[in-house]
Amino acid sequence: MAHPARVAILEHIIKANACICGDLVTELGLAQATISQHLKELKNAGLIQGTIEGVSVCYCIEPKAWAQLQNELSIFFTSYKDPGSCC
Repeated sequence: MAHPARVAILEHIIKANACICGDLVTELGLAQATISQHLKELKNAGLIQGTIEGVSVCYCIEPKAWAQLQNELSIFFTSYKDPGSCC
């Protein structure tokens, strides 16, 4: 998920607040093959879901997985206790 292209894809889908159908190449300025590979990885991770509409695949955030990720990251970030001094 941490790859900048994946973050950009997720940000674009979230900003659109709708399913995205193939305009990511124009919006992100990345090659189609690059976007396809990152969409595949995001889908394999369960963070997005895709539906076939005609000849294109539309992607959107998978709400249950997104909520779970949000919860896990929240727990992770709040687990840090500032020791006051470091190194």
